[in-house]
Amino acid sequence: MTSSTPLPGITIRGTMKPGYDSILSDAALLFIAHLHRMYEPTRQSLLRARQERKRWWAEGNSIDFAPETSSVRDGQWSIAGTPADLQDRRVEITGPCDRKMVINALNSGAKCFMACLEDATSPTFDNVVEGQINLHDAAAGTITLEDKGKSYALNEQTAVLICRPRGWHLPEAHLLVDGEEVSGAIFDFALYVFHNARALIAKGSGPYFYLPKMEHYLEARLWNNIFVTAQSILGLPLGTIKTTVLIETLPGAFMADEILYELRDHIVALNCGRWDYIFSYIKTLSGDPTKILPDRASVNMGVPFMAHYAAHVVRTCHKRGAHAMGGMSAFIPVKGDEARNAAAFAAVKADKEREALLGHDGTWVAHPGLVPVALEVFDRLMPAANQLTKMPEGEVSTEGLLTPSAGPKSAAGLAMNVNVAIGYIAAWLRGQGAVPLHNMMEDAATAEISRTQLWQWRTHGVTLDDGSKVTAARINDEIKAQLAVWKGEVGDNFYAAGRYTEAATILSDLVTARELPDFLTTPAYRKFMAA
Repeated sequence: MTSSTPLPGITIRGTMKPGYDSILSDAALLFIAHLHRMYEPTRQSLLRARQERKRWWAEGNSIDFAPETSSVRDGQWSIAGTPADLQDRRVEITGPCDRKMVINALNSGAKCFMACLEDATSPTFDNVVEGQINLHDAAAGTITLEDKGKSYALNEQTAVLICRPRGWHLPEAHLLVDGEEVSGAIFDFALYVFHNARALIAKGSGPYFYLPKMEHYLEARLWNNIFVTAQSILGLPLGTIKTTVLIETLPGAFMADEILYELRDHIVALNCGRWDYIFSYIKTLSGDPTKILPDRASVNMGVPFMAHYAAHVVRTCHKRGAHAMGGMSAFIPVKGDEARNAAAFAAVKADKEREALLGHDGTWVAHPGLVPVALEVFDRLMPAANQLTKMPEGEVSTEGLLTPSAGPKSAAGLAMNVNVAIGYIAAWLRGQGAVPLHNMMEDAATAEISRTQLWQWRTHGVTLDDGSKVTAARINDEIKAQLAVWKGEVGDNFYAAGRYTEAATILSDLVTARELPDFLTTPAYRKFMAA
């Protein structure tokens, strides 16, 4: 549904339900439109630059540290500083912005809650607008919920609220400015800072953000310019906005110093976005047959190239006075199976011990039940608020970041990739962005790893451990087999309405494409607009 607005050049393509105008107010829409008109040409040029670099690497040119920014990497400089409520971030919980999740996460005992409008949110019009309503009520401290006879409200002490907007590549097709779809990143950022900055500052906090999927320091510069403009319009002092950047792309790892430098007045930390990083590794090096990764399950933070990346992030951050945040533990409690539940808790504990000992200043979990596990580790191994003075041994090297890990390439790994990708894409099409699959809380990153690995294995004709070769026909046969698995698991009625066949078609198109598509969410998003 397209709704005209009294504002010149601004069109809403979505059903305006009661309360939506409190978020999509005229003043907020004008704010978005101003940022769009100023910065959309730059965003588009940066997206074109991504494609140029992709072609450059596909032609056999290697990725490396940029020689033109060596003075930044070698220079003596630090970030501007970190607010008091972000000095201790030992455990952060992440999740989507639905109302119950927001309340439970803020009450979880974690130090911070990263409210995700990106990979953990399926960006239907209702999800993105209602998510902003929920975050507005959370920032104001008034969020409540009555659900199935149970009341939810905020505790006296809650986690620090941090918002993650979408990446530069995704549009918000439900809002047009001068006939153009606005950036999902600008839409999410603008609404959050416009409605919540002053309420957050009044309670001793501030408008804090997590920025995803950056590949180049010029993309960080764009964010910095937007921050400066937003603060000027809203009358906020320079540096009021604070951000953490996820180093979750391989190109971004090579520009960690430069990203910190571009955002030095506003940045407080980098984060190891491990699952997207694996996805980016495959995508960036997809044309190189010497960079093929083994089964997804065997690529963990202990393998050399991932451990090298984590140490690089910690060293880079601590050299510049920034926090180095660890990655997501996707395990969730396993109900009704004590042995598997104990194994999940033990895996989380071991993962967090590795991070704390390396020098990370905090970590992520996906479920409130795992907050105490991670807290115990960091309380024991990091008694101070952070460990900014800790520096991992060694030095970063191009070889260390690029050398793939060894491990099995199995039929079971192929089947799991297909199963998870279908299950996640189907849920995403139904409007669910954070999905429990096989006792793990998955977001878009897991499906991205799964489908890019399938593409990589097919493109290079990988021979699996059982002697069989990965072909398009083999993958499509597995898609049919896993559709039957999903049908048996969810039942005929839910299967018919659950969009599994649509998900399978999207997956098949992605993994058999001649060139590797950049993101699965881009074609899937158009399903929302076509429905």
